[in-house]
Amino acid sequence: MTIDDLLASVDRDPAPPGTLSAPLKALWLTRKGRWDDAHDVVNDLPNRMGSWIHAHLHRIEGDLGNAAYWYACAGRSPLHTRENLEGEWRELVLANL
Repeated sequence: MTIDDLLASVDRDPAPPGTLSAPLKALWLTRKGRWDDAHDVVNDLPNRMGSWIHAHLHRIEGDLGNAAYWYACAGRSPLHTRENLEGEWRELVLANL
């Protein structure tokens, strides 16, 4: 799968493909605008990638304090603005393909 394949699936499919890893499923749901469902997936990912995606979700939500906590859990510097969410989403997808 490529990032273009993932984007095409988000556009056409009502649910994420069953072959996606949990991180990619969370990112698929994020792109689809299903924040709560994506959050449920990352709650079950007790690793740095899960924490990074969790931080990204809280940036989308606008809860930068909570995002900073999850960035720390992921071993990453917190991003203090809502700018470049698209770039971070793409970086997350590429890290998981």
